[in-house]
Amino acid sequence: MPAWIHAPLNALRQRLNGARPAPDGLAVTVRQHFRHKAAAQGYTLSQGQARVIEQLATQAGQLDSGKARSLYLHGAVGRGKSWLLDGFFQALPHPHKRRVHFHDFFARLHRGMHEHRHQDDALAHSLDELLEGCQVLCFDEFHVHDIGDAMLITRLFQALFARRIFLLVTSNYAPEGLLPNPLYHQRFKPVIELIKRQMQVLEVGGEQDYRSLSTASSQQRFTRGHYLWPGSAEQRQALELPALSDGTFDLPVGKHPLRARFSEQRTVGFDFADICEQPTAVMDYLELAGRYDHWIIERLPRLEDCSIAAQQRFINLIDVLYDQDKHLVLIGSASLDASLGGSATDLSRTRSRLGQLRQSHAAACPA
Repeated sequence: MPAWIHAPLNALRQRLNGARPAPDGLAVTVRQHFRHKAAAQGYTLSQGQARVIEQLATQAGQLDSGKARSLYLHGAVGRGKSWLLDGFFQALPHPHKRRVHFHDFFARLHRGMHEHRHQDDALAHSLDELLEGCQVLCFDEFHVHDIGDAMLITRLFQALFARRIFLLVTSNYAPEGLLPNPLYHQRFKPVIELIKRQMQVLEVGGEQDYRSLSTASSQQRFTRGHYLWPGSAEQRQALELPALSDGTFDLPVGKHPLRARFSEQRTVGFDFADICEQPTAVMDYLELAGRYDHWIIERLPRLEDCSIAAQQRFINLIDVLYDQDKHLVLIGSASLDASLGGSATDLSRTRSRLGQLRQSHAAACPA
C-alpha cells in the first residue's frame, strides 16, 4: 500500500482531489466521480471513507488486468457504505456489472435452485441465469443469521470466487461477526476465512451518521414518507389517506393470499399484524414491491412486545421497501422511538432508516 495512505486526512483529500492522479484511467474516473459526488451533496469525507475510495479506485484500475482484489466494507449503520458502493457502481463504465441487494439476490437464488433442483448443479444453473456474464458484482447489505442460509452462502461465495468475479460487499458486520449465533458460528468459520483470504476487508468508520444530514438526500430514500401517531382522522385527511375501516380482503401473493386493507392502482395498505405476524417471506415483499410504489402500514405496535420472528419480518420488509425506494406511510400508536424497541439483530439499521420519515404527532383523538 502506498505510503501516502497513512498520511494525515488533508493529504488524503488532496489525493482524492487529483493532486497525484494514477496513470490508469479507470482509477482516475472513480476518484473524480467521488470528488464531484461528495461536493455536490455537501459531504466531508471521513478518513475511513477516503481510504476506501482510494482502494476502490486502485482495484478499478486493476479490473482489466484481472488482478483486482475483491473488497468487503463493514461498519456501523449510516457511515456511508451503500453510498460508497453506489458511487463505485455509477463511476465504473464496465459493461458487465451488477448491483444487487442481499434480500433480492438471495431470494432469487433460492427460487432458481428450486426450479433447477433436478439438475446436477442447481447452484451453477441459477447463477448463470442471475449473473448473465457478470464480472463485477456489487452486493449491498450482506448479513447471515440463519444456519440454512449460511450453508448456501458458503457454496455461493466459493462459486463466485471460482468464476473470478470481482465482489464489492457491504455489511454492518466484520466477517468475524457474521452468523453470531454461538450454536452455529463455528460451522460458518470456513466461509469467514474464505472471505478474509479472498477479499480485502476495510472498515468504514467515523462518528457522523450521514443519514442524519439533510444534504444526503440521495441516501435518505424515506424522506418523502411519513410516520403518524396516533393516526387521527385529521392526520389521515391531511395526507389524503383512506379512512381507517375494519374491513380487509385477501390479496393474492405468490401461491397464497395476504390480508390487506386496500389495493388501488400502485398503492397498497396492510395492518402490521397481517404482513409481519403471519408467516410471510422476503419473496412476498419483493413481489408486492414490484406491484406497488406507495405503501401504508397501519397499527405498528411496540416491537418489543412482538416475537423475534415478527421483528425480523418487519426488518426485512423495511429493507426491501428502502432498497427499492418505495414511498412509505407508517402509522403507530406511540412515538417512533417508543415503537422501535426490540432485540432482533439488525434493528439498528431499521431505526436509522425509519428515522428519515417525517414524523407527525397529534394530540390523543379518535383514530
